[in-house]
Amino acid sequence: MSAKEIEQLIPHRPPMRLIDEIVSRSDTEIVCRKTFGADDFFVQGHFPENPIVPGIIQCECCLQAGAILLAEQSKGQPGSVPVATRMDSVRFKRMVRPGDTVEIHATLNEQVSNAFYLTGKMTLDGKLTARLDFACSVANPNQNTGAQAGGRSS
Repeated sequence: MSAKEIEQLIPHRPPMRLIDEIVSRSDTEIVCRKTFGADDFFVQGHFPENPIVPGIIQCECCLQAGAILLAEQSKGQPGSVPVATRMDSVRFKRMVRPGDTVEIHATLNEQVSNAFYLTGKMTLDGKLTARLDFACSVANPNQNTGAQAGGRSS
């Protein structure tokens, strides 16, 4: 799937679109790829002598893969997109550096009403770099309802 096709499924655009390609996709699982560059904004100044991809960017890659996986769920709701509502059990196992190409896996574990519970994993050369559990709700960011995406008011 091309970058243009990915951008039809999620609202992210460069420099925040962190998925380069989709390797495989089913109803409950997706595998994507991303190659990080030395010129990516998030590695500029992040350990300048020995740059590494920040952990939160690795999490965001998993969240975006999950959003692509859930794009089918929001097709009937124009303007709606999956919005992250929670991240749990985040673990970082290996450093990711500019020049590395990672595989990003997102698996849908459960759906309860408008809430989707997923697991994200990132691997480099077949070895785990990051893992997290996360939740998303399908929401319309253009509507100002006064409630958070998770359904709770502030």
